[in-house]
Amino acid sequence: MPLSAKPRRAQSEPTIALINIVFLMLIFFMIAGALAPTLDDEIKLIATDNLDGRAPPNTAVLREDGALYLRGEAVTVEQAVAASEAGENGRDIRLVADRAVPANLLMERVGELRAAGATSVWLVTERGLE
Repeated sequence: MPLSAKPRRAQSEPTIALINIVFLMLIFFMIAGALAPTLDDEIKLIATDNLDGRAPPNTAVLREDGALYLRGEAVTVEQAVAASEAGENGRDIRLVADRAVPANLLMERVGELRAAGATSVWLVTERGLE
């Protein structure tokens, strides 16, 4: 008795589903891009590709031993606050701390700067200087 062969079922193409997903993603990003507000055509953006990566001149530097420096000279906390720029909210200090400064010493200096009249202390990090 001969065995009858079962009819083969046509296999579906798995790439069709992938193409559909990619197409739907394309449509989504086209719509999302159209909904985003565009810049004014008359505005020219500032180029920063040749900008020097250095700290502003009134930035206090905290060394590993806890000494404060401003423009390369050792200063007291009061002198650093006096040299800081007065903004609309008071005196803002930018502080660059050495990576090796212990956290408790850093927080102690920040507290001293605040007690000497700084309304806010901005800690400048490596990424901020890039």
